[in-house]
Amino acid sequence: MSLTQEEIDALISSGGIPPGEGQKTETSETQFPESATIPAIKMEGTGETIYSPLDPKLELLYDLQLPVSIELGRTNMLIRDILYLGRGSVIEFDKLVSEPVDVLVNGKKIAEGEVVVIDKHFGIRITTLVDPTERLKTIKR
Repeated sequence: MSLTQEEIDALISSGGIPPGEGQKTETSETQFPESATIPAIKMEGTGETIYSPLDPKLELLYDLQLPVSIELGRTNMLIRDILYLGRGSVIEFDKLVSEPVDVLVNGKKIAEGEVVVIDKHFGIRITTLVDPTERLKTIKR
C-alpha cells in the first residue's frame, strides 16, 4: 500500500477514516473496546483535535514505512572545500562527542540518544523522547 503525502495528511486530518468508510464495530487485537477512552488533544486557538497514537482511527497508518536517520551533527561547507575531501579528511561538526545524537523519522526529530557499539555494529540507545504532543503537532505540518 503506497500513499502520497497529501493522502497521509488527509487521513490524519480526518481522524484516519478514509472517505466512504464508517466506524468499524467489531473489535480485534489492535482495536480498543467501545468503552475505552482515547485521549485527544485540542489545539489551542485552532479548534483542531489531534488524536492519540493509540487511536484505532490511525490504524491505517501503522504499516507505513518511513526513513529513520541519526544526526551526529551539522556543519556548513563550501563546495570548493567538499571537492578537496579525500580519504582521511576530517570534518568538524557542531556537537561535542559527549552530546546526544538526534533520532529523526521522516526528517522530524522524535528522540535523542547515545551511540553504542554492539558486536562491532553501531547502535543508538534512546535516552529522551520528544513529548508525544509535540510529535503529533509536527505531523500536521
